[in-house]
Amino acid sequence: MLQSLSSRLVFLGLALMAIFSILFALLYLEDVLNLAACPLCMTQRVFVVLWGVFALIAVLHNPGGWGRRVYGVLCALAAIAGGAVAARHVWLQHLPPDQVPACGPSLEYMLETLPFSETLSIVLMGDGNCAETMWTFLGLSIPEQTLALFVVVTAICMWQTFRKYPDQV
Repeated sequence: MLQSLSSRLVFLGLALMAIFSILFALLYLEDVLNLAACPLCMTQRVFVVLWGVFALIAVLHNPGGWGRRVYGVLCALAAIAGGAVAARHVWLQHLPPDQVPACGPSLEYMLETLPFSETLSIVLMGDGNCAETMWTFLGLSIPEQTLALFVVVTAICMWQTFRKYPDQV
């Protein structure tokens, strides 16, 4: 059953997952619940958008042979990088209160005043704002849910990369 799915359909599913994830973050978490995204959340969103863009390009390009494997690897790399950021975020949330880093300046301020490489380093380290658990669903914080999403997307991308396609059987 799964082997009969076209690569285009799988990439379309990945692109739609990215779109719905970003819409959920923007329309529900930010607009309905009024939760402001911390720097690590914003970084995770960048990787969601990145895997979505790779998947959408794959849908439009509809490559054969090695092309679909390359797009699968690109999507997987974006999901793995996003998963690493999400794992860091989860780790920060589970630190004892006395080990949580101090809150830092806003991302906008850092981008305006610091070199980009320094801003990136500070953002990836996280701060006290990132350690707060603002909302949970089914007992999972937002970064834990995002980490689970990245793991699922990575698994789908790896399956897409290494599976036998119907035209290869």
